[in-house]
Amino acid sequence: MLQLIREKFVEVIKAILPLIIAVMVLQFTLVQAPITLFLQFLVGSLMTVAGMVLFFIGIDIGILPMGRIIGSELPQKSSLKVIIAVAFALGFATTVAEPDVLVLSKQVDAISRGAIPGNVVLYVMAAGMAIFVAIAMLRVVYGFSMVYLLAAAYLTVIVLSFFTPAEFIPLAYDAGSVTTGVLTAPVVLAMALGLSSVLAGRSAVSDGFGLLGFASIGPIIAIMIMGILFY
Repeated sequence: MLQLIREKFVEVIKAILPLIIAVMVLQFTLVQAPITLFLQFLVGSLMTVAGMVLFFIGIDIGILPMGRIIGSELPQKSSLKVIIAVAFALGFATTVAEPDVLVLSKQVDAISRGAIPGNVVLYVMAAGMAIFVAIAMLRVVYGFSMVYLLAAAYLTVIVLSFFTPAEFIPLAYDAGSVTTGVLTAPVVLAMALGLSSVLAGRSAVSDGFGLLGFASIGPIIAIMIMGILFY
């Protein structure tokens, strides 16, 4: 465990340290923010490092192994309908809990002053993600070509762009980028790799990767449809 903590601490420091250094350089050269605010930034940075270390350890020792077990056990004990339902449920639940998604939904609510409710945006994105995660699991089972799936999905996005209200188009693309974050990505990948591992003659590399890029299109389409139907 100590070795894992050290490894995650080094990884987090490598990721966070450039940001801290950049802010410190700006503080002492150009910005010169109030000292209280600068100290709050340093304390917040330390808390972020500690939180990220614990978070990534939790991902490694709990979420990834469980995701693989779920993916590998479901095909042996359940029907295809159950696999799809579980994929949908996990896709929805992880997206609702995704930190980046929560930040985006709150910002939308604040900037629009409630005209676009943050909770609505949150659940619409989660539903779009869940549907495409379920389709992604079907792709693993049946071996659909990822090329055709991506082409159909992006063609749908392009067509919807002509009908979506202008203010929803950038929001839709941001929705696609934030939904494959630090929580959703390991769950979806682990589940796909576990599912692929029990299917004869299948490659974990070709089956397990590309799914996140495909699944992230779901929230884009969902937000566009929401804009067309309700705004």
